[in-house]
Amino acid sequence: MTAVTDEDHTDRTDRTDRTERTAQTDRTERKSKDAAEEAPGQAASRAEAGGAATDPVAEAVGAWDDGLIARRVNEGAGGEQAAVVEVRTGAAPAGGPPVYDGPLRSRLEALRELVGLSRTRLDNRTLAEAGHVLDEAAARRKLSGQHTVVALAGATGSGKSQLFNTLAGVPISETGVRRPTTAAPIACSWSDGAASLIDRLGIPGRLRRRPAQSAEAEAQLRGLVLIDLPDHDSAAVAHREQVDRILKLVDAVVWVVDPEKYADAMLHERYLRPLAGHAEVMFVVLNQVDRLPGEAAELVLDDLRRLLDEDGIALGEYGEPGATVLAMSALTGDGVGELRELLGQFVAERGAAGRRVSADVDAAAARLRPVYVTGQRTGLSEEAREEFADRLADAVGATAAGEAAERAWLRNAGRACGTPWLRLWRWCQGEVDPITGRFPARTQADEEATARQRVEQAVRTVSERASGGLPAPWAQAVREAAVRGSQGLPEALDELAARAGLPPGRPPRPGWWPVAVLAQAAMTLLQVVGGLWLVGQIAGVMDPNLGVPVLLMVAGIVGGPLVEWSCRLAARGPARRYGQDAERRLREAAAGCGRARVLDPLAAELLRYREVREQYGRVVGAGAGAAAR
Repeated sequence: MTAVTDEDHTDRTDRTDRTERTAQTDRTERKSKDAAEEAPGQAASRAEAGGAATDPVAEAVGAWDDGLIARRVNEGAGGEQAAVVEVRTGAAPAGGPPVYDGPLRSRLEALRELVGLSRTRLDNRTLAEAGHVLDEAAARRKLSGQHTVVALAGATGSGKSQLFNTLAGVPISETGVRRPTTAAPIACSWSDGAASLIDRLGIPGRLRRRPAQSAEAEAQLRGLVLIDLPDHDSAAVAHREQVDRILKLVDAVVWVVDPEKYADAMLHERYLRPLAGHAEVMFVVLNQVDRLPGEAAELVLDDLRRLLDEDGIALGEYGEPGATVLAMSALTGDGVGELRELLGQFVAERGAAGRRVSADVDAAAARLRPVYVTGQRTGLSEEAREEFADRLADAVGATAAGEAAERAWLRNAGRACGTPWLRLWRWCQGEVDPITGRFPARTQADEEATARQRVEQAVRTVSERASGGLPAPWAQAVREAAVRGSQGLPEALDELAARAGLPPGRPPRPGWWPVAVLAQAAMTLLQVVGGLWLVGQIAGVMDPNLGVPVLLMVAGIVGGPLVEWSCRLAARGPARRYGQDAERRLREAAAGCGRARVLDPLAAELLRYREVREQYGRVVGAGAGAAAR
């Protein structure tokens, strides 16, 4: 039954609109024809005498070229009581675009940069709201800055349509006991140039009106575009969708509540609480206070303020920015003048559009905070970098390589400074030692597997360190960069270990080695001479004298090992330095390989996140450090 009634009502409204348009067109054509037949001198004389000969409807037809808007007849057109008539709309806005102040422009630019930098890391659904805010801010900026679009929103039976008619001074929106009464949003503009703003809301021309008030009353609200919305708790889903859509586009909203539904959970949970950040562009009107006896109105108003405070809505009291709360009765007119005055001041400031956009940016930034800020310290510390380099050095065996180089240097010193008899004995034993000091690369399967595990563990540890404290999308990006860098890293380190060993040839020799060699040769010569002397005495070739040859042989036998032992002591320092240099060289090579393949990509991801975090700090109006906290 309700649906049928609504359709009948719509048909009657359309027929009435067509009838009014036809009658108005006929009147306009007759007046235009009369004006064309009138002598030019008479027309000029009438204009000078009365100043009201020009038909306001004809002027409006020339000014608007798209759609229909209800417009009141000028007082000079016969002194008739103000009435609602329809004219064409669509002219360019009378005022320039709304001026977004410097901080807001900076925040919008930062939000745009933030979205651009985040597209490769965040999905479109996460960035959808921020993109919508940017689109709507750009669209609003192109439209009139001399007008402020204010929506009247409320529940069924709250009296918002009656308040709409009271403010307009003429019955525009239908009121009554049938629910829902307002089936579609209706716009009323207090001045010209608002057609593009109303077009943005999707309100058709037949639902656009002009107020019927005195010049003084109209001047008080000049620039206001008032929208009467359907009931937000309507049983019709299309009505609620209309409310939700238009509430995202208007500059401000007046919530009309009544003593019965001011604490309705749907109102607070679905609308007021999510819009708590828009308190500066919000009015909350307690209507129908004439139904409350005595001081009950003040008690209900105080309870309403309490509920708004629980919703997180700042109240504009004591000069502080926030929502305006007042009590009134649209039926008796009590408080309507105060609301009219507040709306007039609000519209005259010409700042509602900017404050609405700023609140939208705040809301978008608050929803994006979990993907940009965690409140923890982020980044890769120097300690973590050093630990990663140490793990890679262990994987390539840098310490073992240094020790092998040190042993090789000592062996070379032993060969150079050792006795010939010891070298001969080693040769006889078949001992073959590398003389270059180079260490063989790992070839055994178990050692290679162990080295690979160490490399993977090192990469996994450094990626966890780097991603610690980052929001989930950026932490995932850091881990993926580490995984990409680790591909082929064990093989590269193996090749590096083979190339970054000691240089070919013998290890460098200190300056005292030739002296030691000569001393060792002298000790050997003493042994040979002493031995030959004894052989000569035994053979009777030489005179018997055991003391001198024995002394020579003992000196050579004792002096050779003594020289070798002294050389070993002297060689420990150079050998240690030689081994440390080999270890350092391999460590640096492994660290450079790890830095190029893993740490640099991690640093790039962290730098990208830092840039994004700085942009987010600009969006919320704070520095990067504050955003991180």
